[in-house]
Amino acid sequence: MLSRTVPRLLCALLPAAMLLATARAQEPPYPAKAVRMIVPFPPGGGTDLLARIIGQKLTESLGVPMVVENRPGAGGVVGADVVAKARADGYTLLTVSASHTINPSIYKKLPYDTVRDFAPVTLLAGGPGLLVVHPSIPARNVKEFIAFAKARPGLIAYASAGTGTPPHLGGELFKSMAGIDLTHIPYKGNGPAYTDLISGQVPVMFPNVSTGLQYVKAGRIRALAVTSLTRARVAPEIPTIDESGVPGYELNSWYGALTTAGTPAAIITRLQQEIAKALQLNDVRDKLVTQGMEPAGSTPAEFAAVINAEIGKWANVAKQSGLKAE
Repeated sequence: MLSRTVPRLLCALLPAAMLLATARAQEPPYPAKAVRMIVPFPPGGGTDLLARIIGQKLTESLGVPMVVENRPGAGGVVGADVVAKARADGYTLLTVSASHTINPSIYKKLPYDTVRDFAPVTLLAGGPGLLVVHPSIPARNVKEFIAFAKARPGLIAYASAGTGTPPHLGGELFKSMAGIDLTHIPYKGNGPAYTDLISGQVPVMFPNVSTGLQYVKAGRIRALAVTSLTRARVAPEIPTIDESGVPGYELNSWYGALTTAGTPAAIITRLQQEIAKALQLNDVRDKLVTQGMEPAGSTPAEFAAVINAEIGKWANVAKQSGLKAE
């Protein structure tokens, strides 16, 4: 009986498979229309900056518009969900930061699976963060700031681009290692956070060098230290937190490009190759380096390894600190 059933099932499935193959064969070569680049934060942050720089170059190399679309909310979850549920055809990309790998550890339930529902394309760039303060804070270095904060436990607030973002984790890590009590104020992206930081509404922040250095150079805020273990090439005069009295402190940011799981490998390869080429262009490299970023351009497999390692790293941090979305 089974020997008769199997051939019948195969005969029933064969036309559907042939139709799918025929439909794909009839699709025009990729890309044939505009590609959306979803940025899960408001304009003004590192993910937005990279999406616009890379998007411009891909528009030129691919010959179709790369449309940057900001979809902020819930520390990047809202924008990521758009891409997770998009058609797997390479026409919807997601520009992510480290928060993408932090969110699984701080949100009780996400509307997608951080690994299963996305296909890595490439690691775009990486770079350190900053510890910055409003000029109203009298501290001129990390040691003075720690002393200032210890004398005012819980009374000094620090801004972040949202719960679970690197600036948030940077602040929590600093609080723990420096033995101080700061109050976290989450915003819906770097832009709104900077607005209140520059006005003095929230006097402290741990932003990326890529977005914060411009305000430091303009004298709007004061940089006390960088969050990497070595000084930033773009601002070697700024000491590290590690050398300024909190040994071992380290927090580096990274940015990458994902697309929807199930996207054909040939399309992912094409995107990775074009993005990698763009990252090697002199004008692109110059823009990123001056923003404190180091261009990458990894393979999809290499980026997948980064994502898996980061998920494990932040799971341990969240477990030890009891950190949850506010």
